[in-house]
Amino acid sequence: MVNKNKKCRLCRREKTKLFLKGERCFSSKCPIDKKGAVPPGDHGLKSGFRLSDYGLQLRGKQKVKRFYGLGEKQLKNYFYQAIQMGGDASDNLVYLLEARLDNVVYRAGLAPSRRTARQLVGHGHVKVNDRKVTIPSYRVKKGDRLELSAKSGKISQVKNWLVKKDLEMPSWLERKGLISRVKALPESKDWPSDFDSALIIEFYSR
Repeated sequence: MVNKNKKCRLCRREKTKLFLKGERCFSSKCPIDKKGAVPPGDHGLKSGFRLSDYGLQLRGKQKVKRFYGLGEKQLKNYFYQAIQMGGDASDNLVYLLEARLDNVVYRAGLAPSRRTARQLVGHGHVKVNDRKVTIPSYRVKKGDRLELSAKSGKISQVKNWLVKKDLEMPSWLERKGLISRVKALPESKDWPSDFDSALIIEFYSR
């Protein structure tokens, strides 16, 4: 039987909110708020354990992979792309991950989680510049206009989420109703403060 709290355990393992369960992550039921950032299992209560450089890089990589719901191969491909782009590879990696269409749909407040956003994209509920896009990894550009279909706006899970007023939207996005616009390209400052893209670059550069 699948543990219904598996996603919550992932957040506790990475000692931060990964926002994998939609509204639950913003409620009093969130284990991170109730128990603090204590890893699951008896070992999580032990103190004085210090990670090696490799361990820090691994945890940094795993945290980001789970945050975006990516596979190992997908994240590694983004690493190679970030290197090939030239300039600061760490900043490039943040841009590549944040500019994914499923992430933008989530970050714009059009879906309660990245998983739901990915399903909406995959099922053809999202248009970019009036063209239906069904590829979650599609990379948005500055000036792009995203629109959620009226049909998806009636889905209870999405409908309830759209009316929330306390959501933090990144400065590079704006939204009105079911329509969102990409005002600028995402940057490293738009990442959670406890995320470090340099750790991923170091991990795959070994």
